Amino acid sequence: MSISENLLKIKANLPEEVVLVAVSKTKSAEEILQAYSSGQRVFGENRIQEMADKHDILPKDIEWHMIGHVQRNKVKYMAPFVSLIHGVDSLKLLKEINKQGQKIGRKLSCLLQVHIAEESSKFGFDSEELKALATSGELNNLEYVRVCGLMGMATFTTNMVQVRREFKGLKLLFDSLRESLPGLEILSMGMSGDYKAALEEGSNMVRIGSSIFGARN
Repeated sequence: MSISENLLKIKANLPEEVVLVAVSKTKSAEEILQAYSSGQRVFGENRIQEMADKHDILPKDIEWHMIGHVQRNKVKYMAPFVSLIHGVDSLKLLKEINKQGQKIGRKLSCLLQVHIAEESSKFGFDSEELKALATSGELNNLEYVRVCGLMGMATFTTNMVQVRREFKGLKLLFDSLRESLPGLEILSMGMSGDYKAALEEGSNMVRIGSSIFGARN
């Protein structure tokens, strides 16, 4: 099936309130334009330089989401245009995002990444760190950061009982934090292999790449 056909098939099965982030990392401008011509406007990249290069040459109504691990020294390259930064995993990174937003007078939207997987390779806050941060008042000092949700990646496994347990835990954390962080609206969880389970557990943003574009280049 073509990129357009894959995209329309996935969109037909997504609830209306769910945002689909088409993960376009390693994909060419031509491939992205195929998805764009089918109505897709939100694309996710995991390398800041690659995202900046694509932003320069592709239509300006595309919303670019940074979904990979963010290096602090590269925040400045995406600050002028990025729509949402998914993988914010430390207060240090939040402070750097705030600094770069302040320099250009632009408030940057972020998701706090929570470590929910039973794998050491995944980044993120643990739930206790996040609860402490939410009640510390630190976030109130970052006037150029808008924390608008949480993001988590489940363990890479075929055991869907475990995956669902991890998603369920993140949804509970999301609900419990909304009292101290009333701006939380987005719960980003679920990728090509597990997004259907993520939707059932309360996700309202999914990141799908290979099911749209085919295997990564």
